[in-house]
Amino acid sequence: MERRLVARKEPSWKVQAHSGSAPVPMVSAAGVKEAKKGWMESWEGAKIVPMVASIAIGLALHLFCPVPVGVDPRAWKLLSIFLSTVTGLVLGPLPVGAWAFAGLTVAVATRTLSFAEAFGAFSNEVIWLIVISFFFARGFIQTGLGERVATLFVKLYGKSTMGLAYGLTFAEAIISPAMPSSTARAGGVFLPIISSLSLSNGSKPNDPSSTKMGAYLVQTQLQAANASSNLFLTGSAQNLLCLKLAQELGVVVPNAWMTWLVGSIVPTFISLALTPFVLYKIFPPEITDTPEAPKTAEKRLQEMGPMSTNEKIMLATMVLAVGLWMFGDMVGISAVVAAMMGLCTLLLTGVLKWKDCLNETSAWDTLVWFAVLIGMSSQLKQMGLVGFLSDSVAQALTSLSLSWPVVYVGLNVVFFYIHYLFASQTAHVGALYAAFTAMALAAGVPGILAALSLAYTSNLFGAITHYASGQSAVFFGAGYQELPSYFRVGFLMSIFYMVVWMTTGTAWWKIVGFF
Repeated sequence: MERRLVARKEPSWKVQAHSGSAPVPMVSAAGVKEAKKGWMESWEGAKIVPMVASIAIGLALHLFCPVPVGVDPRAWKLLSIFLSTVTGLVLGPLPVGAWAFAGLTVAVATRTLSFAEAFGAFSNEVIWLIVISFFFARGFIQTGLGERVATLFVKLYGKSTMGLAYGLTFAEAIISPAMPSSTARAGGVFLPIISSLSLSNGSKPNDPSSTKMGAYLVQTQLQAANASSNLFLTGSAQNLLCLKLAQELGVVVPNAWMTWLVGSIVPTFISLALTPFVLYKIFPPEITDTPEAPKTAEKRLQEMGPMSTNEKIMLATMVLAVGLWMFGDMVGISAVVAAMMGLCTLLLTGVLKWKDCLNETSAWDTLVWFAVLIGMSSQLKQMGLVGFLSDSVAQALTSLSLSWPVVYVGLNVVFFYIHYLFASQTAHVGALYAAFTAMALAAGVPGILAALSLAYTSNLFGAITHYASGQSAVFFGAGYQELPSYFRVGFLMSIFYMVVWMTTGTAWWKIVGFF
């Protein structure tokens, strides 16, 4: 029988050896592309492009910008690490806490900072006040006290859609000092109530009916969160960050809790009083009367029953804590000690378990990145770099012959609208607050006015886009408003807030002696 010879096809990755050498693997272009795609899909580490971009910013300064005359080379190296750290907080190659820790590690590994210098800020009182405030927020949600307060306001003011908006707005203001996370207030307390009210009135998310009620209530609550975050020093995490950064620049706000409240109370209440009305005019709901809302709220309150023991303890603890935050200086109790006393009360009574505190990951994340930023900025000041940059800016502004009131308004406006480039309020503050405050001081703007006005502004821009803040992302994700109208309303309300705070706010600050 004749044998037929058939050529055997070799695999695409293999070729025959030459001159007795071993086979050499060969990968096709398609194979390379597929392997690369698979590697990228399975990669769970840092985002490559944001990481490279963040590192490149610092390296560019370190390698291509000579150290200015009179500046400590160690300070210049720390500035490059600081810029990479801040850029990473904005671009997000890793979660903010992880990236901040990486930046701190580089500072220690390169001997730019000693271990003690790098970790010195972790004992800062302001940082621990923020961390404990997050634990208070957990208790507020976990006990149901936050929902009870909001539902009570719906019962009292909910006969019309605008009344609902006002009730929820003022509930937001009352809850804010106990919950420093506006994102937690949005997602944990108010969005569930707004969704329930909207659905019961036929206003559905991702549906043409969303404009009946849901879109208006969501937008009102989002905008109100800006103003309410300004009312109390503990209303938002970046408030305390601003004051600490200002302190590093030499601006010390006396009796910080009361000074903050005195400065914010008038423009905040003007904003809260007008926001539902202004939105009613520029973004009106189709349903204007809600006679069933108070009944629904009453039913929900009945379901909740009388205040539980845990709710009463939570309420008493917060009243005590807020009272000590306001007047504790008179009896020698600092704000952080008052917060520690409150937390111990909640732990000892079982309102909070230690496991609850350990599970509050946002608190520990804030501890890390906040301490890193504060620590680096403090060291930059001690090394003399902040003073050098401030003097340079002062000379530049002097050459332009601008009066400090013009610089004051201009810096606040620019600081506000540059937030279109940021996806986080805290990242924005960490990146630019110190620089803008230093420019204001260099131009002759009074210290308290410069520090607090920019701090207040850092809350006001939290609703200009769907990515402007955590709470904005929460409310946009609810599906009650389309993106074009979200941007339009956000821009119109930004004008409203800037007018209120730069006119009536400035006039009030003159009366209370900020300048």
